[in-house]
Amino acid sequence: MSLYKRHVFVCVNERPEGSPRGCCALEGAREIRARLKQSVKEAGLKDEVRINAAGCLDQCEVGPVIAVYPEGIWYQGVTAADCDEIFEVHIRNGRPVERLQLHQRVPKAKASPAPGPPQTEAAPETPAE
Repeated sequence: MSLYKRHVFVCVNERPEGSPRGCCALEGAREIRARLKQSVKEAGLKDEVRINAAGCLDQCEVGPVIAVYPEGIWYQGVTAADCDEIFEVHIRNGRPVERLQLHQRVPKAKASPAPGPPQTEAAPETPAE
């Protein structure tokens, strides 16, 4: 048996600005977490629902990302404007918010090559005559 009816993890991981993978923290994840925590408190659900900050959930390309357990429902591209809907529909009433669901892992973005001179292939050697 779980200690909580629902346990919510909000990725607040920080990456350097301009990272090809994106960054949940720079996309408003701290505000999202704060709003969800406030909703839980105002609804008197602190003994049933836990909202936690999480390190990288490895889906940076579609962040901010939230994971809700025990259902194992993940949300992508969450904004502060989505918090009331996620709280009322899923956290409070147990119905996932379909339009925000992340249904499969997202491939990681490739980092840009290191700065420097362009890489060229060596020309094939020609035999000396």
